[in-house]
Amino acid sequence: MKFTVKIKINLARNKVIELFDSTENLKKWQPGLLSFEHQSGTPGEVGAKSRLQYKMGKREIEMVETITVKNLPDEFSGIYEAKGVWNEVKNYFYEVDKNTTKWVSENEFRCSGFMKIIAFFMSGSFKKETMKYLEYFKEFTENS
Repeated sequence: MKFTVKIKINLARNKVIELFDSTENLKKWQPGLLSFEHQSGTPGEVGAKSRLQYKMGKREIEMVETITVKNLPDEFSGIYEAKGVWNEVKNYFYEVDKNTTKWVSENEFRCSGFMKIIAFFMSGSFKKETMKYLEYFKEFTENS
């Protein structure tokens, strides 16, 4: 399943990128994030792998992030893998004007096993949940 979500942030692109490109800020805009732990490669650079743990409702989810493109301020992309889920996220940041940034997030999900059944019946929730994170980030950045 593929989809794209976008949001305008009322902040200059350089400031948006500064806040986005900080692992210390992740917990400030990603509710449920329990930990972010670098695993291999140069932290924050292409090829780096990190382990993220989330609490979502009563479930704990662990995923591995692999950075595939880091061409900031234009693009930051990665692969996110969890049990039964492979997710490629391509994030693009566009300067609308000196005080406004547009964030476009292209997502592809591939699911297997039980998650394939869940994804079939709840495909709209994947897009809705992804959009929530863009909204959380917008709120975080505009209030920083």
